[in-house]
Amino acid sequence: MRIVDLSVAIEHKLPGDPDFMTPEIRYAKHDEGAETMKKFYPGLTPKDLPEGEGWQIEFLSVTTHSGTHLDAPIHYHSTSMGKPAKGIDEVPLEWCYSDGVVLDFSDKPDGYNVTAKDMEDAFNKINYKLKPSDIVLVRSGAAPYYGKQEYLVRGCGMSKEATLWLTKQGVRVVGTDAWSWDRPLPFQAKDFEATGDSSVVWEGHFAGIEQEYCHMEKMANLDKLPSFGFKVICFPVKIKAASGGWVRAVAILP
Repeated sequence: MRIVDLSVAIEHKLPGDPDFMTPEIRYAKHDEGAETMKKFYPGLTPKDLPEGEGWQIEFLSVTTHSGTHLDAPIHYHSTSMGKPAKGIDEVPLEWCYSDGVVLDFSDKPDGYNVTAKDMEDAFNKINYKLKPSDIVLVRSGAAPYYGKQEYLVRGCGMSKEATLWLTKQGVRVVGTDAWSWDRPLPFQAKDFEATGDSSVVWEGHFAGIEQEYCHMEKMANLDKLPSFGFKVICFPVKIKAASGGWVRAVAILP
């Protein structure tokens, strides 16, 4: 058995998110930990601790969409399929453990909008028959730019029709190595400004209004996986009524 880590680390002020979403981490080192431990052990001095060191703790300022995470249906809209949309704490865990499939769209140009026909062709290319509950992972072309500000505008994205093509066949969890399941937002914004067509706005996400699904973003190491023949595990951190949760996604290969 081999385990492939499909997640990136949350890092202090790492570029690659909009400024208002950039994670911040304060590391309370062992010397600070030794001071706080005195509150729990009256009379404690540094000589009572191994080399004078106490515990280390980190304090984070992050969003639920920092690092590799799973978006819940409530992230896209308040309703899904005519019912209140699920928060991350309500996502069935059965959705988060299943057979994985990788589709490679990394040859597409930045900002390309993957269509349903592209999806169908990609499955035919790897000679794989999609089945309900498969977890479909997408190589977008953005992965090499992770950790750089340009990551936000790199890679292709999934259109509404491509997303519905998957979800209407029983797929409930998908993922991408890009910042967003949609194509980079500036490409959508340019089209919206030019045409006034609001259907281009966040269309891959808004597909969740019609068909309930979750997607992972900012995945890693998808290039290290075969097209199929592996399991994906992607249980999210349980945060009450939240729109997303951090996930340590892994692939299990025989």
